[in-house]
Formats: sequence, structure tokens, C-alpha cells
Amino acid sequence: MTMDHGAIPPSKGLSVHAIALPSNQPADRFYAGGARISAFRGEAPSSAMTPEDWVASTTSVRDDAPAGLTRLPSGEMLAAAIDRDPVAWLGEAHVGRFGTDTKLLVKLLDAGQRLPVHAHPDREFAREHLGAHHGKAEAWYILSPGTVYLGLTRPVTTEELSELVNSQQAERLLTLTHAVDVEPHDTVFVPAGLLHAIGEGVLLVEVQEPEDLSILLEWRGFALDGAISGHLGLGFDVALAAVEHDGRTREEVEALIRRNVKSGPALVPSSAAFFRLERVTTEARIEAGFAIVIVLEGAVTLTESSEATQRFDAGSTVVVPAAAGPFTLTGGTVLVARPPVAS
Repeated sequence: MTMDHGAIPPSKGLSVHAIALPSNQPADRFYAGGARISAFRGEAPSSAMTPEDWVASTTSVRDDAPAGLTRLPSGEMLAAAIDRDPVAWLGEAHVGRFGTDTKLLVKLLDAGQRLPVHAHPDREFAREHLGAHHGKAEAWYILSPGTVYLGLTRPVTTEELSELVNSQQAERLLTLTHAVDVEPHDTVFVPAGLLHAIGEGVLLVEVQEPEDLSILLEWRGFALDGAISGHLGLGFDVALAAVEHDGRTREEVEALIRRNVKSGPALVPSSAAFFRLERVTTEARIEAGFAIVIVLEGAVTLTESSEATQRFDAGSTVVVPAAAGPFTLTGGTVLVARPPVAS
């Protein structure tokens, strides 16, 4: 994706409306999962190592393009369609500030096993060391109960952290984090740098900055060699500088969480600089702009400003271009993910 902040090309008149997307599960990931995604979508079971569904993605799996990129039902890559007509897809204000960068990646994630303890760099570190446009702040909307691990319970020196990584003391590393039980409709904001892991059995919707950048502190029992691939090619001496070493109190960790979200904005306010997520029940009018809709429960009717109407069942994932105008969602329970406000 390009990042042209110069003249805004005129819209070529996007002819498509909201588009239902099939599952997009990159193969051969390093941890198990995928069955819960298939069940949620009502699809045939996927293979065992497809634990992520990259929804409306213009981001590829690191070092494995084009894996991860979304192909539209027309056969065109979403990234190419946006480059061809950015104003129609993203809106004039968005293109004026962010260029053709969607500023958003959404995933369904099925933890068939506990994920390794890891962290993601912030945008300054990613820009300086990796030449990336974003870091990787993320947030989770929990769909099935379980345990997640968030932040250090006490300060840890670089030397101690390096020793835990070098000796692969996974259980000791895990006990240094806060174990937090989560229930459906809880949300969790994970700032860049925060050590975290998702427990086995958790199904969630993830919204994040559009990068595939992970610093893995453990890899024993996973299908990867973290000594080679766990540090983003930087070496752990450099990569661990992107990891938060300070401890957080339980209260500070809970401040990242919203419990039993009913409707409206779903995440803590500090996440709004990176992305937006809203839970809709019964009916809501959504402002014009690039949006990703995930139908959680029931059947939902989406009505565009042109009065074009489509019905989507539970498990559907839908991309809505800005050219569709403000749209109304009626019936069921829906998540709407959007980029940050372009202001």
C-alpha cells in the first residue's frame, strides 16, 4: 500500500456496495486453531494450523506475501481496488490524512493452544528499526470465555528478560504476567510493548494496526524457531527494547478492559488513536467511511444511503466502502470496526 499524502485523486465512482467476504485463513501458522472460526462462520472445518481469519486485509503475513491479503469476490485484491479508487473506498478526509492506508486490520482468532508470551513494537520503534508505517497496538472482543495474560506483575530488567528468553523458561515467564479471566462481550486493549498471551480455547475478534510484527519471548512447543524468527530480524538485544519492562498493578491492567459491553463504543478511550470498534444491537446508523462489519448473532439488514439493502447472517464478515454513504444496521448483534477518525 502506498502512503501518498499529496493530491487526492478524484473518485472513479465505485460501483460496488457492501461486500460479504469469505474466510481468509493463512495456512501453516505457528500455533494451532481454526475449528472455532469455521463453526462461527458455518463453514466446513479448516485445517489445524489456520487459527486466524484476516478480514478485509491489505496486510500480508510478514515475509510471506501475498498470504493474508484479501481477495474480493470479483477476483481483485482489496489492496489493489483501494489503490485504484481510494476516495471511493476510504473517503476524502481519510485519504487527505492517511493516503491509501486503511489504518486497520481485523482478524478472527481461535487459540487452539495458548499463544506464546509476546509483544508488538510501537510505531516509533517500527519506523526506526523496521521501516514500517505502523506499530501494532491491538484490541480483542472476546467471543468465548477463557484466560488471557496481560503485562508484567513487577518490573523486570533487560538482563532477567534476556535470560528467560535464552533459557526458554516459559512457565516462569508466564507467572510474571497477570492472568485475567475473560467472558464473552468483554474487550481488552493491548498497547504496543505490553507482554501478553491468549489462553487456549479463546475465540475473539481482533482489531489492530495493519502490521504483522511480533516479538516472541517463547517458542518451545510451537511450530517455529524463535531464536531465528522471534526478534523481527533485529536480534533480541534490540528487539527487547520494544518490550515494556515496568510492572503494572492489577488495577492498571483492569483499566485496559471493558466488561460485558452492551452497545456503542466497545473499547477503552485510549484505543481511539489507533482504531474504533462499536457493538450494535437492534438498530444503528453508521457514518460514512471504510468499515468492517462482523455479524455476531442473528440476521442483520444493512441499508446503504442509496437504499440498497442486503441481509447478512451470523458469522458473516462484510467490508463497506465509504462510497456506500451512511448505512443502517437493523436486527441481530454486530461489531463495526473502523479506522481512527481522520481529523
